[in-house]
Amino acid sequence: MRLKEGQTGRRTLVVSLRDFLARFRPTGTPGAAVTGVPADRAAERAAELEPSLALLADVQREAARIRAAADREAEVIRQSAARQAAEIVAAARARAPRVRQEAAAPVRRSGQREAGEIRAAGERAASLVRERARERMPAVVDRLVADALRSTHRSGERS
Repeated sequence: MRLKEGQTGRRTLVVSLRDFLARFRPTGTPGAAVTGVPADRAAERAAELEPSLALLADVQREAARIRAAADREAEVIRQSAARQAAEIVAAARARAPRVRQEAAAPVRRSGQREAGEIRAAGERAASLVRERARERMPAVVDRLVADALRSTHRSGERS
């Protein structure tokens, strides 16, 4: 035997076939026939349990109400957290270029300093090459002129 809640919200007592047939079992010891119907134990149990079960139904409705309220509150918290996360991401994206520049500044300064040192070394090397060229130029010019004169002198002898 159990209580069943219908679509309208009313509870009805559902009696199984076994419980129904149990009402007609003999109540006494074997022997003399007993007249009358035995006491309906299932109905007595239902009557005894009905107030407790009604209280449980109220508790179940209250629990359902609390769960629904908790679900609504959880949804509000999730939406708030999602909004906060979006704000944090937007702020981080807005700060990212400045942070990149700040992070790159020491590397850039080091690179500029190294480039300046390389440029200065290159200018010193070029200056040394120009100085050597100035020192060697008269001798090279004299040798080239001499070679050219010899070459023209030889070609004049052949003609």
